[in-house]
Amino acid sequence: MTTTDFKKLGLAVIKNELASVEKLKHRIDDSFASACQLMLECEGRIVVTGMGKSGHIAGKIAATLASTGSPAFFVHPGEASHGDLGMITSKDVVLALSNSGNTAEILTIVPIIRRLGVPLISMTGNAGSPLAAEATINLDVGVENEACPLGLAPTSSTTVALVMGDALAVALLEARGFTEEDFALSHPGGSLGRRLLLHVSDVMHTGDDMPRVTTSATISEALLEMSSKGMGMTAIIDHNSKVLGIFTDGDLRRTLDKDIDLKQTTIDEVMTSGCRTVNAHDLAAEALKLMDDYRINAVLVTNEDNLLIGALNMHDLLEAGVV
Repeated sequence: MTTTDFKKLGLAVIKNELASVEKLKHRIDDSFASACQLMLECEGRIVVTGMGKSGHIAGKIAATLASTGSPAFFVHPGEASHGDLGMITSKDVVLALSNSGNTAEILTIVPIIRRLGVPLISMTGNAGSPLAAEATINLDVGVENEACPLGLAPTSSTTVALVMGDALAVALLEARGFTEEDFALSHPGGSLGRRLLLHVSDVMHTGDDMPRVTTSATISEALLEMSSKGMGMTAIIDHNSKVLGIFTDGDLRRTLDKDIDLKQTTIDEVMTSGCRTVNAHDLAAEALKLMDDYRINAVLVTNEDNLLIGALNMHDLLEAGVV
C-alpha cells in the first residue's frame, strides 16, 4: 500500500458517508416533527437506548440532548431487562436505535415499554422491521452502503444516526428557547461557562490585597504599594475610599520621561483621573471587553458611590480561564 492508496481509501469513506448524510435531508419529514413534539412535551426524561455501535451513538445523543436543555440519559438494553427498566417511568419518552430494527435486546423490552404507556421513537435503517412496526414513530436512518468495503462494520449507518440525533437535539434546543446562559449552567467547568457565569466579584482582589494610596502619598510610596501588591497599578483614593484616579506602569514610564522627583512629588500630580471602573456584579467577560476596548491591563471595582471595593488585572482573568 502506498501513500496514494491510503489517501484514496480515506477519501472513498468520506465520500460514502457524505452521500449517506446528504440523503438524510429528505427524511426530515412529518415523522421527524412528530418525534420532536413528543420529546418537547415529555414531562420526564428522554431515555435513549441502543446495542453495540448503535449504543455508543445512543450514548452520545443522550449526552447532547441533556446538555442542550432536554433531560436525557442512556440505558443499556441488555441491563434494562435485568433491572434497569425501573429507570423508565410513565412520564418518559424512549428513543431506541437499531440499524437492523431487529436487535433482540431492544425487542425484549419493547412490550414493557408499551405496557407503561411510554411513547417509543425508533431510529432504524429498516422501516419494515419489528422495532419500526412497534414504535409510535419511526425515523428512517437507512443507508445504501456502509463505508466498510465488507459492508459489515457500522460506519455510514452510525454517522447518519448521529446526524439525525443532532438534528433532534438542535431542533429541541431552538423550540425550548435554550440560550448561551442555559448552556453555561450545564457546562460550568467549560470555557463558555466561565465566560458566562463568572462575575467580577469572583476574581477581584479585595481588602489588603487591593493596591491603594491616598492623594498625599508620594510617587515613591505609590511605587512601593504597586510592588507589594503585584498588580502593575494602584488606585488613588481619598480618606473615604472614593476613587479619584489610578496610577499604572504606563503612567510610571511617562512620569520618568518628565524627570520628576519621585520622593517629593505627590501621586495626585501624575495619576490618571477619571479612570475606567467596573461593578462587582458585572460579568468577568465584560471586564475583559472593557480592558480590550481601552487597551488597559487592569481595572478598579467600585460600588454605586464610586467607593473602591476591589481590583483586577488581565492576569486574574487569564487564571480564571475567562481569556
